[in-house]
Amino acid sequence: MHTRTLRSLRRGAAAGALVALLALSGCSSDGGSDAAANPTRSISDDQAAGVPDDQASPAPEESSSPSKGPVLPDAKLTPVTGSFTAKEKKYLHGRVPKNMDPAAVLQVGQETCQRVERTAAHDKDAAIGALIAGDLPSADDAIGQLCPKQKPLLDQAATGFADGTRKKPAPGTYRALTSAKGCTWKALGAGDKVLASGPGPDAPKKITAKVPAGTATFVSSGCYAWLPA
Repeated sequence: MHTRTLRSLRRGAAAGALVALLALSGCSSDGGSDAAANPTRSISDDQAAGVPDDQASPAPEESSSPSKGPVLPDAKLTPVTGSFTAKEKKYLHGRVPKNMDPAAVLQVGQETCQRVERTAAHDKDAAIGALIAGDLPSADDAIGQLCPKQKPLLDQAATGFADGTRKKPAPGTYRALTSAKGCTWKALGAGDKVLASGPGPDAPKKITAKVPAGTATFVSSGCYAWLPA
């Protein structure tokens, strides 16, 4: 199957260490759409285990997200040789477009898990930042169903937010998940009044932002992602 490069880690600060760390975990694979037009019913592991194996038709494209168009029925979710496990069938449910090899779709999710695991082994913040920024395709589903041991990373990522504009952030102190220069931020109140901003000219390598109560909008650039400090 072919692979595609990781979506640009363009949020300035991540370009150095994070690109290198994610590269350690292999090439990125992407494909498919981000949401299903027709939501599919979830199935249990026992139901998935009972799905019979059959022959699926191979195709050149792969998908890591629930398909918008017609999908292979569960009875067709089988590799050319061998069989899928219950959790693998559950991951593939409603995700494989017709005329596509389900093994290729599964590989996308497996590669996402591998990248999360390997990146976290070198730098946990880098892995969490990639999850927050959306740089790992369909990570929620892949982690939830294929590598649940990484779920604590997802839970922590859910407490942060990506670089850019954040409406009505909770007051508190946040830390930028980057050590590169160029990260700037400001907290805006009513009428876009600047309530706080940073960093100053003598900014430390690890940048934090203190968001005061009453902040309507938090705007940052070059900071990649933020987590509560």
